[in-house]
Amino acid sequence: MKPLGSKGEDLAVKFLEKKGYKILSRNFRTPVGEIDVIAEDRNTLVFVEVKTRTDDSFGHPFEAVTFRKKDKLRKVALSYLKSSRKEMPSRFDVLSIEMRGGESRIEHIEDAFE
Repeated sequence: MKPLGSKGEDLAVKFLEKKGYKILSRNFRTPVGEIDVIAEDRNTLVFVEVKTRTDDSFGHPFEAVTFRKKDKLRKVALSYLKSSRKEMPSRFDVLSIEMRGGESRIEHIEDAFE
């Protein structure tokens, strides 16, 4: 059985593809950290953090994206931009996924760091 985070990322990728996003990378890792999904939305490069929970006892999933996590994601994104040599607008999105009893609810927060 897949861990919860992997299930959430699989759902996130399907969700984004349905919206027309082109998935470029999953689990892009550097020594600083990892970005769950990197995609293109028309002419914008999108760095996506996926947070999945089975209940809200610790708050909504998106609330787990703290200032410290955002800072780490920015550094990893910069590493990706340098290595890929892509020159296009970029943004950070958060996909907040709640999974309960076989049902899932996805909240997509575009440009979440602004």
